[in-house]
Amino acid sequence: MRQMNRILSEKIKEALTSVIPITVIAIILCFSVAPVPTSTLSAFIFGAILLVVGMGFFTLGAEVAMTPIGEYVGSYITKSRKIWLMIIAAFAVGFIITIAEPDLQVLANQVPAVPNMTLIVAVAVGVGIFLVIALLRVLIGIRLSYLLIGCYVLVFVLSAFVPDNFLSVAFDSGGVTTGPMTVPFIMALGVGVSAIRSDRHAHNDSFGMVALCSIGPILAVLILGMIYKPTEGSYIPVTVTEFEDSKQLWLQFEHALPDYCKEVAVALGPVAGFFLLFQIVALRLNGRQLAKICVGLLYTYLGLVLFLTGVNVGFMPAGNYLGQQIAKLEYKWILIPIGAIIGYCVVSAEPAIHVLTKQVEELTDGAIAPKVLQTSLSVSVAIAIGIAMLRVMTGISIYWFLIPGYAVALVLAAKVSRVFTAIAFDSGGVASGPMTATFVLPFAMGACDALGGNMITDAFGVVAVVAMMPLIVIQLLGLFYNKKSEALVTQENTEIPLDDEIIEINDDVEPGEES
Repeated sequence: MRQMNRILSEKIKEALTSVIPITVIAIILCFSVAPVPTSTLSAFIFGAILLVVGMGFFTLGAEVAMTPIGEYVGSYITKSRKIWLMIIAAFAVGFIITIAEPDLQVLANQVPAVPNMTLIVAVAVGVGIFLVIALLRVLIGIRLSYLLIGCYVLVFVLSAFVPDNFLSVAFDSGGVTTGPMTVPFIMALGVGVSAIRSDRHAHNDSFGMVALCSIGPILAVLILGMIYKPTEGSYIPVTVTEFEDSKQLWLQFEHALPDYCKEVAVALGPVAGFFLLFQIVALRLNGRQLAKICVGLLYTYLGLVLFLTGVNVGFMPAGNYLGQQIAKLEYKWILIPIGAIIGYCVVSAEPAIHVLTKQVEELTDGAIAPKVLQTSLSVSVAIAIGIAMLRVMTGISIYWFLIPGYAVALVLAAKVSRVFTAIAFDSGGVASGPMTATFVLPFAMGACDALGGNMITDAFGVVAVVAMMPLIVIQLLGLFYNKKSEALVTQENTEIPLDDEIIEINDDVEPGEES
C-alpha cells in the first residue's frame, strides 16, 4: 500500500507538470487580451486542480489495471489458436468499450438527423469490426501501411456522397471515440496479441491497433450520412455560468459530480464485467493479482470522474469565453498564434498520451524517448490548432486540409520504418481526446460565434485536424531517425545503435521471411 501511495504521488507530480503549461497560458490570456468573469476564472482554476488529481489516479489505474487486463485477454485469445474465439472476443471488446466511451454521447448529440442510439451502435460496430481487422493483421503480419492506404481511400470516396455539413462531424468521430477508456485497453490488447509471435516484426505490429480503430467510426458515420442524408447539423451551446460567491462555485461542481460518477460507472462497468467473465472462464488469476487489478479499476474510475468533472465544468466554459473575447479583438489574426500555443500545451494534459508514451518507451527499449515523442505531438497539435483557427476565420473547407494531409501521411508511411508509421497513426487518435473536445473545441466554437461563422462547417473539424497532424510530424521524425542511423552506419561501418527489432531501416522483409 505504501508503494502504491508513492507511485500515486509520482503520477500526480507528472500530471501537475503536464497541466501547468495550459493553465498558465489561459491565466495569462485572462489577465491580458481576453478578460473573463472572475467566476469563470475561479471555475477554471478549480477544474485544473481536479484535472491534476484525476490524471494522477487515472494513469496509475491504467498502469495497474487497464493495461494488464488488455494484455491478459489478448494473450489468452491468441494462445487459444481458435480464430472464431479471437474474432468474437475482439468484436465484443471493441463494441463494449466504444459504447462505454464518454465522448461518444457528445458526438451523438451533434447529429440531430440520426437517432442517438443508432449512431452510437453504428460507431461501436465500426470499432468492433476494425478491432477484429487489427487483431488479424497482427497475427498474420500484414503491413499496416497497406491497410491504411486502402481504408483511407475508401473513406474519401464515401465522403464525396455525404453533405458538407456532415463531413466535419464524421471525421471528428474518429478522434472522439478513441479516448481515455479505449486507448489503454486497445494498446495493451495489441501487446498481448503480438506476444504470441516470435518474428522480429512482432513488437512493431503491437502498435497500429488504435489507428485502425479510429477509421471504423469515420466509415460508420459516413455510411449513416449516406442513409439519412442530413442537411444540417447542430451543436450544444456552452453555458458560461456566473457565480456570486465561492459556495455557488462549489455547488456547480457538486451538482455535476454525480452525473460523471454515473457516466464513468456506465463506461467502466462493461470493461470490468468483461474481465471478470474472462477471469472466471479462462484466466483464473491468483488472489493477489486479482486484488491489484480491482484496486487499479477503482483508481481508474476515481481518476476519470475527477478529470471529466474538472474539464467539463471548469475548462469548457473558460475555453469558449476565451475564444469569444480573442475573436472580438481588432487584430483577429492573433487567434492563429494563440491557438497554436494552446495546442502545444494542451496535448500534455491528455490522459491517454501518458499511456502511449510509456508503452512506446517500454516496447522500444528507450530507443524512442518519451520526451521526443511528447515534443513531436505538441508540435503537431500546435500546427493543427493553428490550422483550425485559420478555418474559423476564413471558412475554408476541411477538405483542403484533410485530403493533402492524409495523402502526405500515406506517402510517408511507404518510406519510414513500420514502427514509426504505427506509432504516428496511433498518436493521431490519442492526441484528439477529451481535452481537445472540452477546451479546444469550445475555444473554436466561441471564436466562430463571435465572428459570425458557420459553427458546424467552420468550428467542427478541430478534432479531425488534431488527429491528422501527428501522422505527418511523427513520421517525419521517423525519417530523421532513419537518416541519422544510416549516417552512423556509414561513418562507423557497424550495426546501427538502435535495436533492429524495434527500429528497422530496411523493413521490406515480411514476417516469416529471412532478412
